Amino acid sequence: MNIIKKQNFDEERALYNSHDLILEECAFDGPADGESALKESRCIEVHNCFCNLRYPFWHDSNLIITGSEMTELCRAALWYSKYITIIDTKMHGIKALRECSDVKIENCDIISPEFGWSVNNITIKNSSAISEYFMMRSSNITFENVNFKGKYSFQYIENAVFENCIFDTKDAFWHGKNIVVRNSIVKGEYLAWYSEGLTLENCKIIGTQPLCYCKDLKLINCEMIDTDLCFERSEVQAVITTPVESIKNPLSGTINVPYVNEIIIDEEFAKGEIITNSID
Repeated sequence: MNIIKKQNFDEERALYNSHDLILEECAFDGPADGESALKESRCIEVHNCFCNLRYPFWHDSNLIITGSEMTELCRAALWYSKYITIIDTKMHGIKALRECSDVKIENCDIISPEFGWSVNNITIKNSSAISEYFMMRSSNITFENVNFKGKYSFQYIENAVFENCIFDTKDAFWHGKNIVVRNSIVKGEYLAWYSEGLTLENCKIIGTQPLCYCKDLKLINCEMIDTDLCFERSEVQAVITTPVESIKNPLSGTINVPYVNEIIIDEEFAKGEIITNSID
């Protein structure tokens, strides 16, 4: 491996088509304002580097990034790349990850609108993220101990497992398929409408009108806080451990709940059974 230390790069395609390269304490910044510094590169390690220019890691493979910073000006940092590991790094540019595969992210700080679109096979652990339209249309996703805040997250995703996470988000999981969420907090409006094969296990669900128009929905020992108009037109099997504000027109299945403040059944299609243990 060739090693480059403490160098500054600001030219267009400064290290284009590089391979077997280690960069240490380098900066991609400067008056030339060049783009695509490491485009079409392979077997690259980037340690403690500063990325302040656009499109640095496009069409790369076997990329390791540690202890580095991608600033707000580092737009669309990683696109069309594969076999990526990112550790202890700030990812603060818009559209930071798209059309990539086989990605591992750990101990990172993500502030990036439209992050993670159309990514296949991604693991994120012990990280925080602020975004809008986060992870849209991605597949084969594993999250562990991730704290997320933003809007319109995880829409159209497929094959995902989330454990020990905190999500403060609106319209999460819309149209998602084959998703498991365990031991997590999910706060926000209109959770998981139109999803298929969503399972929530030992979760706390907070917010209005969750889980409507769902197919093959399962809740296992979940808390529901400030949740009203739940389960409208959904196929649902649920065991809920807390009272619920209101349930409206579940399509089918069984909902076990300690108490419901209001049950609304005003459509003929609503055949879901609601079982409470309250005593009137």
